[in-house]
Parts: sequence; structure tokens; C-alpha cells
Amino acid sequence: MSATDTTRSEARQASEPSAWVQHWRQLCKNPLGLLGLFLVVLMVGSALLADFIVPYDPTQVMVGPRLGPPSWQNLMGTDQLGRDTFSRVIMGGQVALIVALASLTAALSLGLLLGLIAGFGPRWLDNGLLLVLDSVRAFPVIIFALAVVTLLGPSLFTVVFVVAITSIPVYARVVRTQTQALRDHEYVLAERAMGAGTGRILGVHILPNVIGPLLILASMDVPLVIALEAGLSFLGMGVRPPTPSWGTILNNGYNYIQNSPWPVIAGGIPIILTTLGFTFLGEALRDIFDPKLRKDL
Repeated sequence: MSATDTTRSEARQASEPSAWVQHWRQLCKNPLGLLGLFLVVLMVGSALLADFIVPYDPTQVMVGPRLGPPSWQNLMGTDQLGRDTFSRVIMGGQVALIVALASLTAALSLGLLLGLIAGFGPRWLDNGLLLVLDSVRAFPVIIFALAVVTLLGPSLFTVVFVVAITSIPVYARVVRTQTQALRDHEYVLAERAMGAGTGRILGVHILPNVIGPLLILASMDVPLVIALEAGLSFLGMGVRPPTPSWGTILNNGYNYIQNSPWPVIAGGIPIILTTLGFTFLGEALRDIFDPKLRKDL
């Protein structure tokens, strides 16, 4: 190749947009993906800035009339104790975000480690880990949550622990399948023939190929985790009162729904919007990053 051709090639590469710019353009072509991004940013932003957004202390009683309707003073009305529902909904989003981040981070880390060991280890170890993972996955979540709550008591840690343990088998199985599909590729066999250790093969060749699908799967699991946290709190097995939670708001509103429907509406809307947001965004990211689903290939 001549110097002129080399210069033209470098100039063409420099003029091409980066991969992130291309991904952003693909996302902009997906209306549902943009809607999901907006809802996710709205939820995460309100949770991070909750201390500056809420007009009242979410645990302060009698800031308004009991079971009052929405007004300029109380945008989403008040609950049975006269607490501002809007403040409790915003702070409940912060609790939901903490549970989702903590539990999914723990589940991803342990699932990634166990999946790599099962997929790259000997068959007897793979079978043993699969037996443990399938046993955990087959155990009903509610029964497991009841057992944990009986031992540890209802708390934020209990919710994170239950969600993390029940989510590990899903991620571990995904990583195991991807690892088994990659370990027999020619470049991996060549690395092993050249004397590369297991750590280098896993860290350099297998891990970068499995982390992408795993993160996309985790983003689509966020609404499931939030719904599970709300369900446990609704049943009294989640965070302790007076800590605000969307499930607690729904539970309290359900008990007084004949007097006022506003607490139930205020507690249900953020769960619906968050579920739609992460679902739309996760599907858009899957279409962008998964080569098997890319329409341009």
C-alpha cells in the first residue's frame, strides 16, 4: 500500500463517527428506546436528587388532611396519617434504586464468577454448580423470602439479600452458556497451545464477550427487581416503616381505598413507568449491541 493510500485510509477512519456515536444514532431512530431512556433518566434523576425535590419530610405526619386529594400543597394528596404522598413516592424511588443497584451488582458479580467456573471448569464441577443453581432457582421466591425474614427480620438488607440470591442462577447460566460456546473457538485453542494460562484466557478472550449480553440482561431485570421489592414491602417483608417504599404506599392505600384512591394511584404509577422505561431501553440496547438482532447485518 502506497503512502497516499495509507493517508486516505487514515483520513477515512478519522472522519467516521465513533462506535458510541453510531450507537446513539441507532437509539435515536427507536422511538420506544428514546421513551425508555427518558423514563429511566427521570426515575434515576428523581431518586438521586430526592433530598432536594421533596417538599416535606416523607415521615412527617399531618402535613395535610388525612387521605386528602391532590392539591398545590400536596401534589399527590396525603395518606392515612396526613403524610405527603409525593414526598414518599420520590423517596420510595430512592429505596427502589438502592435495592436494584445493590442486589443486581451482587448477583452479577457472583453469577459471572460461578458461570465462568462452570463453563470453563471440569465437567464434575459444572454438574455440581448446575445442581446448586437449579435448586436455588426452583425454590419459590416468596417462600425463600419468608424464611429469610423469619431469620433476619424485615429490612432493606433482607430485600437486597433475597433479590441477589434468587437472581444469581439466571446470570450464572447465561455466562456458563457463553463460556462453553467460546472456549472451543480457534483463537482460544491457539492461546492455550501457546501456553496462555486460564486467567488470561478468561480475562482477555471470554470475559469481554460475555459481559455485554450480561449487562443488557441486567438492565431488563431492573423492573423485575423493583417490582419484587415493592411486592415484598407490600406483604410486610420489605423495608420497615416509616421508611417510604412504593410497596408500602400501595399497601397503605389499599387498606383505605374506599376512602381515597389517590395513594394507590400514586404508588402504582411509578412502578408502571419504571417498568416500561427499563423494558423499552433494555430492548433497544439489545437490538443495538446484539449482532444476531442487528438489522444492518
